[in-house]
Amino acid sequence: MLCDDVVMTSAAGLTEGEHVVLRLHQHWKTVLAPLLILAATIAALLVLLVFLPSATAIARLGLGVLALLVVIFFVAGPLLRWRTTSYELTNRRLRLRAGILSRTGRDFPLAKISDVSFVQGLLDRLLGCGRLVVESPGERGQLVLTEIPHVQDVQATLFQLVENEQDRLSREQPPGLPG
Repeated sequence: MLCDDVVMTSAAGLTEGEHVVLRLHQHWKTVLAPLLILAATIAALLVLLVFLPSATAIARLGLGVLALLVVIFFVAGPLLRWRTTSYELTNRRLRLRAGILSRTGRDFPLAKISDVSFVQGLLDRLLGCGRLVVESPGERGQLVLTEIPHVQDVQATLFQLVENEQDRLSREQPPGLPG
């Protein structure tokens, strides 16, 4: 799979014999809105400073502070969330990690996954991303991951890993026990 958003890597917290197959972040279109907000904020600040040359130093400072607050809340926050959220596929589980100051994690054993599908709208198809839908029996039956880059390739890889894990577990099961 050729993609700048997908990195082959190793990770902490893996069990013996487990290795990372894919590590990825949401598609770059996730950060498009914050970057547009940044550009609009800078443009608006420059226009206001040019067309209000007689504004006092306090007014200019106020505009700068307002622009800074917009950038912090509507640009830096979403960019940090995007960068600190990752999805990892290992040969044993699907790992979700997120958080800027504190981290949360959620793991889905591949052996428990019953179905893997994807959904792409027209824009998603043009940009090469989509929604990945992972189903497993139980109270948390469906997991929907949005803005996954190369979603068809990720779906195929995940499906293959699920099959490989089921084969591995069936070979490791002692004889005489029901499957």
